[in-house]
Amino acid sequence: MPAVLVLCCVGLLLAAAAIGTAIPRRPAARPIVYGTCLVATLVALASALYALGAPAPASTVTLPLGLPWLGAHFRIDALAAFFLVVVDLGSVAASLYALGYGRHEPAPHRVLPFFPVFLAGMNLVVLADDAFTFLLSWEFMSLASWALVMAHHRLADNVRAAYVYLVMASFGTLCLLLAFALLAGPDGAYGFAAMRDQRTTPLTSALVLTFALLGAGSKAGLVPLHVWLPLAHPAAPSHVSALMSGVMTKVAVYGFIRIVLDLLGPPEWGWSMVVLALGGVTSLLGVLYALMQHDLKRLLAYHTVENIGIIFIGLGLAMAFQAYQVGWAAALALTAALFHVLNHSLFKSLLFFGSGAVLTATGERDMEHLGGLIHRMPMTAFTFLVGCMAISALPPLNGFVSEWLTFQAILQSPDLPPWGLKILIPGVGAMLALSAALAATCFVKAFGITFLGRPRSPAAQGAREVDGFSLATMFALAGLCLLAGILPGLVIDGLAPVVGALLHDRMPVQVAVPWLSIVPIAEARSSYNGLLIFLFITVSASLAVYAIHRFASRALRRAPPWDCGFPDPRPITQYTAGSFAQPIRRVFGTSVFLAREHVDMPPPGDRRPARLTVELRDLVWETLYLPIAAAVDAAAGRLNILQFQTIRRYLSLVVAALVALLLVLAIWL
Repeated sequence: MPAVLVLCCVGLLLAAAAIGTAIPRRPAARPIVYGTCLVATLVALASALYALGAPAPASTVTLPLGLPWLGAHFRIDALAAFFLVVVDLGSVAASLYALGYGRHEPAPHRVLPFFPVFLAGMNLVVLADDAFTFLLSWEFMSLASWALVMAHHRLADNVRAAYVYLVMASFGTLCLLLAFALLAGPDGAYGFAAMRDQRTTPLTSALVLTFALLGAGSKAGLVPLHVWLPLAHPAAPSHVSALMSGVMTKVAVYGFIRIVLDLLGPPEWGWSMVVLALGGVTSLLGVLYALMQHDLKRLLAYHTVENIGIIFIGLGLAMAFQAYQVGWAAALALTAALFHVLNHSLFKSLLFFGSGAVLTATGERDMEHLGGLIHRMPMTAFTFLVGCMAISALPPLNGFVSEWLTFQAILQSPDLPPWGLKILIPGVGAMLALSAALAATCFVKAFGITFLGRPRSPAAQGAREVDGFSLATMFALAGLCLLAGILPGLVIDGLAPVVGALLHDRMPVQVAVPWLSIVPIAEARSSYNGLLIFLFITVSASLAVYAIHRFASRALRRAPPWDCGFPDPRPITQYTAGSFAQPIRRVFGTSVFLAREHVDMPPPGDRRPARLTVELRDLVWETLYLPIAAAVDAAAGRLNILQFQTIRRYLSLVVAALVALLLVLAIWL
């Protein structure tokens, strides 16, 4: 049974964590722990692929753990199988990458014990089939990832990132607890099967949706719940950053889908407006924040926010179409969202591994100190370029297909009756189009400033290519990005069991379409063939190279490059990350970030250099979180008196609290 096999793999991961705890500083610990993780997640991946492809009933297991009257229920259905594929594919890649990257880890005793626990926690969340097991596994995953963020705890920024992450993770767990409590009802039906049979009132359903958005959205990175993500993801070691960004956020998406599209029952069309609006705002703000960054890993973290917005746009569209029984369009939208879940896990893991390779070779994350790495790290540069093209949704790579499917679903919105959706969906489509264009701009900046030009620092000048494990992982992910882009029909058909289980409908079978094209609705409306585009690009580029080498002069000619009127050979005269983003900052920054530019221009005769200082403000942090933090601090100060009471007063407070709880229980029942 697949569920039993995956649980055995979880046990193997916990055994690896015990080994990492026992001998973390020994040289053999790294290959043993990461090698065990690699084997365990490979087996779990094979089991999940079998469960997804086999037309068998859901695989279930019940263990005598957890609540005495409930036990711990585990189940692999089509939805769980797909997300197990995402989780374990990312885990395999991270484990293989860590075999090489881990050699440079300065604090292995703070990483090795928690890395396998993190992988086990994510697997258990997806396997859980009751609320108690789900929440326990969720906390397991959150605390393990928090410990990994704290691995380099001597840096003040990392400590702050871990603190913010822990607060947001606790808030998210509380919201999910409330959502499950409402679904369980007064009978306390904590099993997912019993929750599916519950009938909830419209008010209860709206509250469950709200708590699911807050709980899963805080872990996934929905705006305005995203504040922890650009702090925590860069702070963690790079292979952990890839897991947190490419995999853990997808576990949060799984939690939202499981609650809203599975346990809660058929959605109302009003719910979709909330999800669509949040998705559109998240995608646009995420890419705008990313464009302003100089830190390469922080830039990638903000792009996770953008891509989570794209996924939630697809989920919102699926909910809107399902509410009006437009099954074929709902299937298209949900397929686009799930396809983007897989795509983002591939290219975001690739990009974080690339940034980790750059960090290993140079010790730098600031793009202003990089440059010229394409000559020193050509293989890393090539794989990073593939990732940049994929996340920018350029054909024939995988990112294009899922975003194109999302746009195809948006174009079906005139079939929906409410005018609210007729107005909102085109607006969200415009935000998605703008975010796609800005994403391409951002990754031209990221690749160009990091890998092209001349080295801006001695660290970049002395960079060397990274180890074979890291390169093998990056090339494997680059190959998967290409395969998913040129053979998308196989992925779409593989997602059909998931979509069918949730919506009782599916997209047309794509494997039967000639020339490996995909036809989301009807061939008369739209079709796409990634393989033909790939062949056209390959043949055209080959012919261009042949023509240049065949007919161009073979004489070697040297000439100074165009210097824009400034014949200064120093690297400081190159474009920088800040100067590249300046036009975008001047268009959007004054309203989104309240950007201000301060120029210090010395007077004539003063030999000091002129300086440009840019001030950017995070309005979400300042308008939402700082007032909450101030209120909590003020309340804590006032309640501090409770720490200095007599025993009689403490007993009186306990009795008063018990009476209040009994009154609440009496009113509830």
